[in-house]
Amino acid sequence: MPSAPESVAPIARLDGAQATLTIDLAALADNWRLMAARAAPAACGAAVKADAYGIGVEAAVPALAAAGCGVFFVAHLSEALRARRAAPDAEIYLLHGPPESGLDALRAARVKPVIGSAAQFSAWRALGGGPSALQIDTGMNRLGLAPGEAAQLAADDLAGLGVDLALSHFVASEERDNPLNDRQIADFMALRARFPGLRASLANSSGLFLPRLPALDLARPGYALYGGNPTPGDANPMRAVVTLEAPILQLRWIAASESVGYNAQWTAKRRSRIATIGVGYADGFPRSASARDARPGAEAIVAGRRLPLAGRVSMD
Repeated sequence: MPSAPESVAPIARLDGAQATLTIDLAALADNWRLMAARAAPAACGAAVKADAYGIGVEAAVPALAAAGCGVFFVAHLSEALRARRAAPDAEIYLLHGPPESGLDALRAARVKPVIGSAAQFSAWRALGGGPSALQIDTGMNRLGLAPGEAAQLAADDLAGLGVDLALSHFVASEERDNPLNDRQIADFMALRARFPGLRASLANSSGLFLPRLPALDLARPGYALYGGNPTPGDANPMRAVVTLEAPILQLRWIAASESVGYNAQWTAKRRSRIATIGVGYADGFPRSASARDARPGAEAIVAGRRLPLAGRVSMD
């Protein structure tokens, strides 16, 4: 397996910048191992779309491959080609299906498109097929063949066309008691029985924590690998992968009824101590994290304590 650096810290720094973004690749690898243990005896892949959730395909894929991950899911062909260069021996699935252009590059890179509609399937078959997967929609109404369309394909020689995986996607797996989960599991298992020669994949990050998840062949966690909580409302079992740090530029006391930030959208209900931190939307910290009187915003961790934001996020 390829070796991977323990961390990238900082990932980038502009001259004079105060904010530091740290990416911990060892934590990423540990998170994948945790998910792989939950998926066992099924295999465990990794979603590395959106440039590996923003941390970089070239950083994330080697770290995951070194931890034992051999299957990757991407959205775009450009990501697939980058993932192939980073993991020469891995399986790589292209979730958006065969591209309108770049078919030669897809086949040369041994990338497997995920067929998500009857029209895509017909076009792929006309092109001679090849290693690929079949996505079946069980309620997301996003990508995937409708159950009836999938059932009609059951009579086709899918293995002969190169199809080796059937997958679907949960609508609300982070809500453990949502009845949609059991319905989707039942629908997918019924459809899966029509494709006995194909491996099956259903579990995403939160799906791996569902109590009634059946043992299938391949899990494909995504955001939990990068530190997101797959069990909202409970303690996060994942290690933090990305940390954004910045210094406190100033501390001040303000009286009750004084406002903080642009447009005076946050007003102190009591005498309050305000810390101004050297990070803002110029650093990628979202303005939508702002706090208003009627709506709490994000939180920061200062000396180990979680503290609420006050007012609008500024540029710096």
